[in-house]
Amino acid sequence: MKVYNLACPLDHRFEGWFASEEDCLAQQDKGILACPVCDSTDISRMPSAPHIAKSSSTDLTVPKAENTNLSGDVVALTSNDHSQLEAQVQAAFLKGMRDLMGRSEDVGSGFAEEARKIHYKEAPERSIRGQTTLDEAEALRDEGIEVMAVPFIPAFKNTLQ
Repeated sequence: MKVYNLACPLDHRFEGWFASEEDCLAQQDKGILACPVCDSTDISRMPSAPHIAKSSSTDLTVPKAENTNLSGDVVALTSNDHSQLEAQVQAAFLKGMRDLMGRSEDVGSGFAEEARKIHYKEAPERSIRGQTTLDEAEALRDEGIEVMAVPFIPAFKNTLQ
């Protein structure tokens, strides 16, 4: 199994696991290797540190703990591990946001009005997104209309393409 650090032109970094280097190159040539965030197929391999196993022992050793996870298991993160984890979390978040945006209709500043129309069956039921004030969002919740605030990401439109 080959694990490569990959990136797209927008500098979204992610890992790719392949049966071999040839498998990686074949997927790249066929255009099926794509960024999980922006779907770009212009992928490049990034330098990665080699993983060298000691031949004298097959036992796994656990480094001294710096943190624990939610299960209470001991976890030690190097700065490289932290960077990779941060990049994976960012990629997963942006992919989820991209999926959410792709499945909803942008109704702009008319969000509250359209949400009410949908709730009271005056408009077809569908997922919508848009802008409203905090007071208006609270009023929608008081009426039993479920709304969720999502962060504004200025460069997000660029990642949709």
